[in-house]
Amino acid sequence: MPELPEVETTRRHIAPVLEGARISAVELGRDRMARRNMRPQDIPERLLGRRVGRVGRRGKFLLIEVEGDLTWVIHLGMSGRMRITSPSDPLDPHTQLVVTTDRGDQVRLIDPRTFGFVAVFTPEELEHDSLAALGPDALEELPDAATLGARLAGRRAPIKALLLDQRILAGLGNIYADEVLFRARVRPTRPGGDLTPEELADLVAAIPEVLLAGVEMGGTSLDDLAYLLPDGRAGEYLDRLMVYGRAGEPCLVCGTPIERVVVAQRSSHFCPTCQR
Repeated sequence: MPELPEVETTRRHIAPVLEGARISAVELGRDRMARRNMRPQDIPERLLGRRVGRVGRRGKFLLIEVEGDLTWVIHLGMSGRMRITSPSDPLDPHTQLVVTTDRGDQVRLIDPRTFGFVAVFTPEELEHDSLAALGPDALEELPDAATLGARLAGRRAPIKALLLDQRILAGLGNIYADEVLFRARVRPTRPGGDLTPEELADLVAAIPEVLLAGVEMGGTSLDDLAYLLPDGRAGEYLDRLMVYGRAGEPCLVCGTPIERVVVAQRSSHFCPTCQR
C-alpha cells in the first residue's frame, strides 16, 4: 500500500538518523527480503561498517547512498513500514531488517507479507535492475502536460492503469491515482490517449496538489494500520480522501454516490457526475 507520500514521509523521518552514521550491525530476517541480490548475505556484508550518505527516494523506492559507491534500496511493498527505535526495544512481529548505527539508533523494516524487499547494489547491478526502467518521479520530476501527453499518445489502456505504470510516472499507486483523477475530473476508465490538452493540464496540476497534501498529512493509514510512520503515528490523509474507499457514499462535491469499478485488477473509485 505505501505510495509516494508514505515513502517520502518515511524518508524524511529516517534521513536524520542514518545520514552520516556508520552501520555497526545488520540483521536480516527472511532471505526472501533479499531476493534482488545474488546472495542474501550481500546485505549485511555490504552494509556493515560503512558510512551512510544521502537518503533519497525515487517513486516508491528509498535509495540510500552508502560508502563504497553502493546503493541501499528499500521497497515497502504492500504492507511494509520503517520504525526508528533503540536496541533495547522489543522486536515487532515480522521484523525483516534491523540496522544499528554507531550513534546507538536502530532502523527496522517490518513487513508481514514480504512483498517488499531490501537490496544493496553496486553501480553495475543498479544499472541492470528494473529500477533503471522507472519513469520520472511524480513529485520531483513531473513532466509538463505536453510531455505527459506525448507519453500517453495513442494509448488505449485506461488512464488509471497508465498512472499506475511506474515506467510512465514513478510514485503513484491506487489511492492517490484515484484522488488525482477526481481532482482532474477525469474518469479512471478513459483511454489515456484520449485526454484533451486541457484535461492533461488539469491532471498535471492535480498530481503535486494531491501528493504534497499526502506528504503534509503523513500519508494514508487505512483502518488496518498496516502503514504507520517511523515514529509509530498513523498517517492522517485518510480523512482527506474524496473518492478512494468511499463507494456508495455521496460525492463531497455534488452528492452523487461514488462508484467503484475494477481497472488493471485494482479497485477504482470515481464520481460519475464530476468525472467525465
